[in-house]
Amino acid sequence: EVQLVESGGGLVRTGGSLRLSCAASGIAIDEDAIGWFRQAPGKEREGVACVSKSDGSTYYKDAVKDRFTISSDTAHNTFYLEMSSLKPEDSAVYVCNAQRHYDGMNYWGKGTQVTVSS
Repeated sequence: EVQLVESGGGLVRTGGSLRLSCAASGIAIDEDAIGWFRQAPGKEREGVACVSKSDGSTYYKDAVKDRFTISSDTAHNTFYLEMSSLKPEDSAVYVCNAQRHYDGMNYWGKGTQVTVSS
């Protein structure tokens, strides 16, 4: 069974930092595409940062470039989203995703709330 479990969300002031973690089991993050998405109330889910395993390329939403960094620790099958210079508009539920490389199956965590106060 594949499971993705996020942690690290919370309440932070504008300009603050947080590190989100996504612990994966049943899937090998060194072989599969990984990413972070977010959904704010009344808005659609949007991609924030993703890593393609096919060519190693990394995508960041324009609004988070130079502030967010996606990284992974394959030894612990965990990946991260380092967020700095946080803004109130970054407030959302952040959800991690992994896409299995051999069949394209997508797996999602349950999400962790990030709230940035002004």
